[in-house]
Amino acid sequence: MRVLGIDPGMARTGYGLIESADDRPSLIDCGTLTTPPRAPVSERLRALYVQLVDLLDRYQPIEVAIEEPFVAKNVRSALAVGQARAVAILAAANAGLPVYEYTPNQVKRSITNYGHSGKEQVQEMVRLQLGLEAPPQPHDAADALAIALCHVWESRLARLIAQSEERK
Repeated sequence: MRVLGIDPGMARTGYGLIESADDRPSLIDCGTLTTPPRAPVSERLRALYVQLVDLLDRYQPIEVAIEEPFVAKNVRSALAVGQARAVAILAAANAGLPVYEYTPNQVKRSITNYGHSGKEQVQEMVRLQLGLEAPPQPHDAADALAIALCHVWESRLARLIAQSEERK
């Protein structure tokens, strides 16, 4: 299973691509997509869309996992994240890919077994689960990898539950 995890943002969108064979995930690529900071919102969203479509074309994931918005006190920031998130969902939908959504607490709980883990703890667990020598940087990429890993583990759990139900 090849999964693209996305941590949406207007200035920086983190992405993390992993391959999971026999429930052993491995890193394919990770990084951030950026938009021109002083450009109008429409141009920034278009730039993000183009970069996401390029990632989807280049790596051919079969599923996309994205973080659900975290309701922040800064309404302007929350709106920008929502717009970036919508563009990411649209890019995946136009590619015919299923999109799975996870809350920040779901991701943290799946990766660290604690829903209120800090960024450093999440980065370290992503490092360990992917067998990396150093925690992935920047944190947007690490968060995107955590989202992709969360999807792999949640999918595995759903398969196990379905198999158990079939046996009954």
